[in-house]
Amino acid sequence: VQLQASGGGLVQAGGSQRLSCTASDGTKAMGWFRQAPGKEREFVAVVTRSGRKISYADSVKGRFTISSDNAKNTVYLQMNNLKPEDTADYYCAAYTRGSSTPILSTFWNRESYDYWGQGTQVTVSS
Repeated sequence: VQLQASGGGLVQAGGSQRLSCTASDGTKAMGWFRQAPGKEREFVAVVTRSGRKISYADSVKGRFTISSDNAKNTVYLQMNNLKPEDTADYYCAAYTRGSSTPILSTFWNRESYDYWGQGTQVTVSS
């Protein structure tokens, strides 16, 4: 499965931006992670294929919204009220293994994902 992410760029603090990630085939769940310079890659959000299970990192709750369009194999990350600390390279990831979808906490761990897209840079200026 190949993942193609897009939508990054420069935005002012308080602004909004939407990231997209399209998979070349169906997946069981898709997530977003981010990595700031000098820091570990961290979980941001995940959505299962059914759309019924969604999880966010505490740092983005209430500001970011993850959604998916299964017909397009695409996941979106709508980011509102952006802060300078949101500046990072954002990566989408896909979970495809197994016959059932595991509990949501599984997806907080980057090792749970099978495929990764290239990063898209988001820079929030103060």
